[in-house]
Amino acid sequence: MTPVATMEKQELLSVHDLIADQDLTAHDVRLIFDLAGRMKASPASYSQALAGKQLAMIFEKPSLRTRVTFEVGMTSMGGHAIYLDHSKPRLGERESIKDVARNLDRWVDGIVARTFAHQAVVELAENASIPVVNALTDLLHPCQALGDFFTLQEKFGKLKGLTVAFIGDGNNVCHSLMLTGAKLGATVRVATPSGFEPKTEIVEQAAAMAHVNGAKIELFREPLEAVAGVQAVYTDVWASMGQEFAAHLRTQVFAPYQVTDNLMRAAGPETIFLHCLPAHRGQEVTDAVIDSSRSLVYDQAENRLHVQKALLLLLMQSH
Repeated sequence: MTPVATMEKQELLSVHDLIADQDLTAHDVRLIFDLAGRMKASPASYSQALAGKQLAMIFEKPSLRTRVTFEVGMTSMGGHAIYLDHSKPRLGERESIKDVARNLDRWVDGIVARTFAHQAVVELAENASIPVVNALTDLLHPCQALGDFFTLQEKFGKLKGLTVAFIGDGNNVCHSLMLTGAKLGATVRVATPSGFEPKTEIVEQAAAMAHVNGAKIELFREPLEAVAGVQAVYTDVWASMGQEFAAHLRTQVFAPYQVTDNLMRAAGPETIFLHCLPAHRGQEVTDAVIDSSRSLVYDQAENRLHVQKALLLLLMQSH
């Protein structure tokens, strides 16, 4: 059976776009993970799966993993990716987001957007008939969470019943980790300094999903309490892109939240370490932890490629 014929029998996602983690059902995520696993095991089988397809990539922020994995993902499936640098001017400044979306809609088969304002990606999707994927906004990072939980599934063979502790800033990665984890039946604990908690509405949405799926969303102030008995400890930079002006202050506030050997020992001997990268070594995590055998950060980075290939194929094959 040819790869094209295989794709004709592939069940489709329930959504047209991926703007927020909430868009995907648990069944959608399982479809993505199943296809990602097959693509990872046999990439050559999908070398023409998106032949002739074009992907526009709108980036307002710097990127290594997201840009490379989407570009490599498209070209490895026979498609083509076009990088549009919108760092200056930002999306919507030179011309309206509506007009950008409606132009691209005539030329390409999908849009990947990495923006500051979440509303920018929402507006792109509202004005384009082609699939739009959120490649990170200040609110959410759904593709990262997919890569994270695919990595956890590879490591532990399951997701339901796992507990992940996120230590640091209640940012976009934290939001997506809670929402996707709750959907899949994984408990997510979050330890932040006062004033840096995840957004209340995101916590409430995730907690409601977690309750239905037999999991929990738990907020902590003390990292040692949050990591006790967890399967994974996760952290991110203390100052996200666009917050560099506050980096010095945040370094002082977040110092007690550094992931160290002591914190990992408190978590347990089998606990793994996760980080979405880029890492500021010596700040949110020590070299000893990120370079240890516990660390799966490069597995996470690799798996961004596989889950995004699966996502693109599932969204774009029907367009």
